[in-house]
Amino acid sequence: MSVSARSAPSVRTRTGVRSVPVKRAAVVPGNLWVLVMFTAGLVLVAGPFVWMVASSFKDAQELHRFPPTLIPANPTLANYTTLFDKLKFPLFFFNSFIVAIFVVAANLLFCSMLGYALAKLHFHGRDKIFLLVMATLMVPSTVTLVPLFVLMSALGLVNSYPALILPFAAGPFGVFLMRQFMLGVPDDLLEAARIDGASEFRTFFGIVLPLSVAPLATLGILTFLSSWNNFLWPLVVSSSERMYTLPVAVATFAIGQNATDYGLLMAGSTVLVLPVLFVFLALQRYFKPGIATTGIKG
Repeated sequence: MSVSARSAPSVRTRTGVRSVPVKRAAVVPGNLWVLVMFTAGLVLVAGPFVWMVASSFKDAQELHRFPPTLIPANPTLANYTTLFDKLKFPLFFFNSFIVAIFVVAANLLFCSMLGYALAKLHFHGRDKIFLLVMATLMVPSTVTLVPLFVLMSALGLVNSYPALILPFAAGPFGVFLMRQFMLGVPDDLLEAARIDGASEFRTFFGIVLPLSVAPLATLGILTFLSSWNNFLWPLVVSSSERMYTLPVAVATFAIGQNATDYGLLMAGSTVLVLPVLFVFLALQRYFKPGIATTGIKG
């Protein structure tokens, strides 16, 4: 005799053996909508990236084909060959790399120092300075574009690395991020260091910074992403090809007066994304909670 349904499990009690009813998981219709929403979000986020990578391997004829194709019918490396051979790619990549590295290093140093001062040092006007820093977050970057260019021109720094780096050496968001984290660093830990005779610089570099790995990694990723993809300011302040960064070079050579080389544009955009992905994958393991209490365990 076949059993059509699984029998309920039984438990032994003092009075005998009795069956225990099995509760079946109910199918909630709302879970289906959650799955649909997440799938739609994934398509919206990853779809353009997949299309960009696939299009970088298409020739000009296939790129203008209608209806469009997702998978290249005849994959080609011609776009990457043009990018690496004809666009002085090593020079433009080196410019972007140098600018991004120096901007990230400056932000990690100056924003952490300013955040520490605004969080742990007591001086007159500290809260007003913090409010002023926060107010600059509401100023659009396009508003400061002309004054920054006039300043760089007056200093004789136009078309140079300092002009690409100095305006972004410290940002209000980085100061806010580091200040909010350092508010959670225990004051007793800092007071113990001061009692032992440590100076403020030694306390900052020896105690506070080692506890700030997580926010520093976050700030580093966001700053690198912003600097690496910066287009408008390098375009304005660079007057010759030798100072072009990679986004400026790709846009300048791919977008002409009469036509746009979409294959070259897609190949350049794909190369632009790779360093950002590498930096994120290298630093994502530092996103862990509870770093502020590491020094007081024991």
